[in-house]
Amino acid sequence: MGQAGARSPDEGNPGRLTIRLLTPADEPLLWEMLYQAIHVPEGSPPPPRDIVHRPELSRYVQGWGQQDDLGVAALHEGEVAGAAWLRRLTGALRGYGHVDDETPELSIALLPQHRGRGLGTRLLSSLLDMARSRYPAVSLSVAPDNPAIRLYRRLGFVDVGRNGTSLTMVLALPAQRGSNQV
Repeated sequence: MGQAGARSPDEGNPGRLTIRLLTPADEPLLWEMLYQAIHVPEGSPPPPRDIVHRPELSRYVQGWGQQDDLGVAALHEGEVAGAAWLRRLTGALRGYGHVDDETPELSIALLPQHRGRGLGTRLLSSLLDMARSRYPAVSLSVAPDNPAIRLYRRLGFVDVGRNGTSLTMVLALPAQRGSNQV
């Protein structure tokens, strides 16, 4: 699930963007990012903020910082611009993008004022570079009309199924030598 953006004039200026690892103390930030990750079709009203506490959504954030959790936050000029995170959701806690119990699901969100400027590409690329040493693949769920689908396809995610009206996509993560670490 997620909202991200396209290319940016800021993309070539790394001094304006800092990417850092998420910690258990970032759980409050992730609740906001989870809300921002909800795709709202153009012309539709946003859902109520408490929607993130429904069990089918809260599993993406509640108790953040478990052993398999991995995530990064983007800070633009020192202010939070977005976050991307991975969680293995298994059994009764399986998420919308579940493909198997070994593949973590991706969530990503940018605050609205940071979308469409390339920050999503940089944020997601950083997370995926770190994930290569831990996971063979990453999955996600995305609405077919969500503009972020272009980013996912550009990074190599492929459609592997449907869950209701959403697409399930997977990216294989072959291990890379000398991958960038945050």
